[in-house]
Amino acid sequence: MKRKVVLITGTSSGFGLLASIALLREGYYVVATMRDLDRNQALKQAVREAGLSLADMEMLQLDVTDERSIHGVVDDVLARLGQIDVLINNAGYAHGGFIEEIGMEEYRAQFETNFFGAVAMTKAVLPSMRERRTGKIVMISSISGRFGFPGMSPYTSSKHALEGFSESLRHEMRPFGVHVVLIEPASYRTPIWSKSLENAGPLDDQSPYSAMQKKMARFAKAMNENGSDPREVIDLISRVLRDKSPGLRYPVGKGLKPLLLAIRFLPQRLIDKMVAKRM
Repeated sequence: MKRKVVLITGTSSGFGLLASIALLREGYYVVATMRDLDRNQALKQAVREAGLSLADMEMLQLDVTDERSIHGVVDDVLARLGQIDVLINNAGYAHGGFIEEIGMEEYRAQFETNFFGAVAMTKAVLPSMRERRTGKIVMISSISGRFGFPGMSPYTSSKHALEGFSESLRHEMRPFGVHVVLIEPASYRTPIWSKSLENAGPLDDQSPYSAMQKKMARFAKAMNENGSDPREVIDLISRVLRDKSPGLRYPVGKGLKPLLLAIRFLPQRLIDKMVAKRM
């Protein structure tokens, strides 16, 4: 296929849906995947509203926690189209809550999707990209991959793991012309916030963490309603894909520069005080 092929995971909503539209508009052939194909109506409607053609893309069922599903899709796409030029590992969710109260099965589920899912997807496309000596792998990480926010330990842990994996992967793939990029959004107006509240469960006044839990709930509600426009992140992804030699980390969002400077230069005791004031 002469057109570049991009495979995106988690396209039923949020960044995945918006990236599908943006890259379709830029001339990519988009393979939009999602765990539940019955939830493809929002993407179909967005394609039509953008004046684009559904004939220039395909929507496939893919569960990133199921290696058989992953290889079935990747092998099929490579057999039919001959290439996957870009992989965007976007599928993920946020599990909120406090460490003492979160079950181990919830930690494992968070890692299965956010980390092991991205690892498995990446491993599936690497042989073809390496052999062709070209390709880009874009990880939708988070600023949570740089900083351990309280009340979000399953999510922040999974993103820290993704960052370390991506850095190792970048060094391994450089000799083969395959670029690895981390997109690190701050807080944006996507469904991840409302879903994180659902995953955390109902507010519990008897919990020793109830005061922090209520602050978290207010923050998540505010982000869900008044967060930054997620198209900023999509514009960044588009720019990165146009760059012939992209960097590794791309933080994006309001207030990130002071936070990143604080993480880099301030002693931990001052960072602890800053976090305590917010909690």
